[in-house]
Order: sequence, then C-alpha cells, then structure tokens
Amino acid sequence: MKRFKKILGFVFIGLVGLILIAGFWNYPKLTILSGYSAKNMASSVFIGNRSIEFTDIHDNNFAPVHLAEDEVNMDEKSAIASVFGLNERKAIYRDGLGGVLINDNFDVKAPYLKPHRTFTKTNLPFPYGDQPQKDTVFNTIDYDKIRTSVSSVFDKEGESIKKTRAVLVIYKDQIIEEKYAEGYDKNSVLLGWSMTKSILATNYGILQKQGKININDKAPVKEWQNDDRKEITINNLLQMNCGLAWDENYGSISDATTMLYLDEDMTKPQIFKKAIHKPNEYWYYSSGVSNLLSGILRQQFDSYQEYLDFPYREFIDKIGMHSMLIETDMAGNYVGSSYAWATPRDWAKFGLLYLHRGNWNGEQIFNADWVDYVRTPTPTSEGDYGGHFWLNSGGFYPDAPRDMYSANGFQGQRVFIIPSKDLVVVRFGLVGDAGVDFNSFLRDIASAVK
Repeated sequence: MKRFKKILGFVFIGLVGLILIAGFWNYPKLTILSGYSAKNMASSVFIGNRSIEFTDIHDNNFAPVHLAEDEVNMDEKSAIASVFGLNERKAIYRDGLGGVLINDNFDVKAPYLKPHRTFTKTNLPFPYGDQPQKDTVFNTIDYDKIRTSVSSVFDKEGESIKKTRAVLVIYKDQIIEEKYAEGYDKNSVLLGWSMTKSILATNYGILQKQGKININDKAPVKEWQNDDRKEITINNLLQMNCGLAWDENYGSISDATTMLYLDEDMTKPQIFKKAIHKPNEYWYYSSGVSNLLSGILRQQFDSYQEYLDFPYREFIDKIGMHSMLIETDMAGNYVGSSYAWATPRDWAKFGLLYLHRGNWNGEQIFNADWVDYVRTPTPTSEGDYGGHFWLNSGGFYPDAPRDMYSANGFQGQRVFIIPSKDLVVVRFGLVGDAGVDFNSFLRDIASAVK
C-alpha cells in the first residue's frame, strides 16, 4: 500500500509538472487571447453599440478566445479580460479614436486629440444623400435570382454555419437587395478587419492626386538607408512585395498577433524585419506592411491633427461615410491593417467610389488611374492581389467575373466591386470562405444582371 501511494505521489507530481510546463509554454498565448477579447469587447460595446452578452455569445465565442472572461465598466468605457484569472488585459474607448488595448505605461487621464468630423446632410437619395432612394425597377435584373442568391449565404433556422450578418447588392447606385440577420439592420456598425487596408491605400491615391507623394519613390524609412532595404518603394509596400520577413499567422504567437495585441506602436514591427527577398520578387501578405504605411502616411503632415483629419476630410466624410471610425494604437497611429468600423451601407459607398473611378457625384476624390493601379496584379501574386485590394483576375473565384476586385477582411468581410456588371456587393459575417460559397454567390448575382 505504501508503495502504491508512493507511485501515486510520483504520478501526481509528474502531472503537476506537465501542467506547469504546458502553462509556461502557453502563458504568452493567454496574453494574446486576453488582449483580443478585451479589445474586441470594448470596441463592440462602445462603437458597435452591442451588449456585453451579445458580444460574448457571438463575436468572442470561438476557440480559443471563448476561454477569456470579460468585465465591462460602462462609466469608464473600458473592458478587462483574463483567461482562468491569468494575464489580465485592459482596453479603453476614446471618443473619435475607438477602442485601444493598453498597458501599464499608458496614461488614461492624459488629454488626446481626435479627428475633426464634418457631418453634412443633403436632400439627395442614397448613396449621395440621406433621403430614401427612388423606387426604381430595372428590366435588366432577375430579382428572384438575386433574392435567392442572397438568401443562400444566410443560415437557415437552427443552423450556425455561414454566420452572415448583412448583405447588400447595389446596381447602378440603387440597392436592389438588402438583408440582415436577426439583431442587425442598416444602422449596425460593423468591423471591416482587413478591409481597412483598402481604406488606408485610398489615402495614398488622394495624396498622389494632390501631387504630395509619388508611390514610386523610395519608402522614407531611415532604418533602411544603410542596407538593401533602401531600394524598397512605397509601391512595393502597397503591393506587398517588398521582400521583408513577416509571419501573418493568427493561430499562434506571430508577428501579426504580437503587433495587434502587444505593441504600443504598430507602425514599427515591419521596419525591423530583414529583407529575405528582393523587392518585386516575392509576394507575401503582411498586416505589418499596412501599419508601416500608416506611419509613412503620418510623416506626410506637419502636425498630428492633420494626420487624424486627413482620411475623414478628404474622402470618408466627403462621400457620406459618417458612421466610419478608424481606431488608433497607443501611439496614436491609425491601425490601417485592421480596425475600421462602419455600417454596411457606408461600406457600400466605399465600393461605389471605386466603381465610379474616384468620382463622387461630380467631385473627383482621386484620379481615375488610381483604380487601374490598385487593380493591377502584383508580380508573383498569381493575379490575386493588387494595390491593397484583392483581385479575381487570376480566377480565385472561377465563376465570378474576372474584372471583379474587392476589399477583404477576416471572417469574410467583403466589398466586391464588379465594373462589368455595374455592381457593388457587400457581405458581413463571422465566417469566410470556409463556410460561405462565395463563388456560387457571386456567379449567381452577376448572372442575374442581363
């Protein structure tokens, strides 16, 4: 019996040791999980106006993020999350700047600047104003086919596979189909995730139109001037073929997750990566590149206030995307890789701006050739990527029009632009290609336009 107890004791000690070792190796991951949960909770509650319970059940209810527990302070406008009581992280909401994950060095009482916004109302119908659109019926549209296609990407009762929240189909500036899941409507403000990259790139198109930047110039990064990286151009960054090392992996501790959930200044991580390829030689998707571009954008202005104001003044508020908010990091930089929020209708306006080649109701926001630029395939991307937009010229969706291009985000956020059909299609949800047959969806919508 004593021998049995002794053996049992050794087994117990061994199990405890294994648990401690596992905890040691996973401890950094818990920090990332807590950070994701706290940041997403703060933004969902204070930007998206969703409840704590709703966010827990839907937005944060996927493995392993569901392991985190959240607390929200409505008066302080903050959220705290931890996993098994460990690795507590805090995110706060700031008016005009959105939610930000903070560390112990962050002074929550310090004053801060915020963007100046211009909210104008017009008597024009959507998309150029706030009035209801005219009741227009097109004899070139198979409306039954459109409705069937849109319904196909929503879950049936009792299902939780496609997790679509919103779909809009716009033809010749008219909403011809609009559908929302329960709990959402046209006023719901939704996170675009990496669709923000396309918003960021648009600022470069505007600066180029204004003659304030040339994207073929070398990237103004002082840390690169004494090595081969000095040859990298802004164009290489926009096309994501700069050749710099980067790990865009969201299933582990990677460059991307460390940047989003640990770094104070998200414009810096990509700067310090080595060149593993020559520019224009190897395409690799990098959120670090997008945030570096946000930092370079900030350099173009004499003051921080001008940087904050620029996207809103020059196109977001100009085209009536008044629900949009781009969040900043602790250092005050726009998180150009990931954090723009807006209603589906306002995201659709962004698509329409590109469909109309930069012209918004008579005003040219950026030059028409900027559209040609973002639609030009990046070398070595196999026709899948352009200037911070995704392309279909390589046939990623084989049955959809090849001239289609799109702003894409995590979990299947999409703004599809199809010039040959005069269409903009918007989809929001919690699952991407793994749960939604975008190929058939887009094929059927496009074929419904005669």
